[in-house]
Amino acid sequence: MVKWINVSTSRHQLKLFDGSELIKTYPIAVGKMVTPTPFGSYKIINKQPNPGGPYGAFWMGLSKPHYGIHGTNDPSSIGKDVSLGCIRMFNHDVLDLSSRVPIGTDVVIRK
Repeated sequence: MVKWINVSTSRHQLKLFDGSELIKTYPIAVGKMVTPTPFGSYKIINKQPNPGGPYGAFWMGLSKPHYGIHGTNDPSSIGKDVSLGCIRMFNHDVLDLSSRVPIGTDVVIRK
């Protein structure tokens, strides 16, 4: 099977699948109304531990330039529409997810 990620912006959830089997669900924050998280199909193209600043403990860049899945220095933002379009996760969750998915993992973002 192949692992892939399904993001629901309306439910503030990121789900990790292996083929059709759900492995884990994580709470997330997404883009605000004026800077929404882009819908579509992308790939994880790079991974960086400890990127610093608002990106928390880990950064996974998407094939959509300037967008990624990352940790946060503001855990109270999880579950809200607050980012500039990126997908924010609790630091412990982004570290868990990053250890489970390789570069090249498909990411589908939907409403």
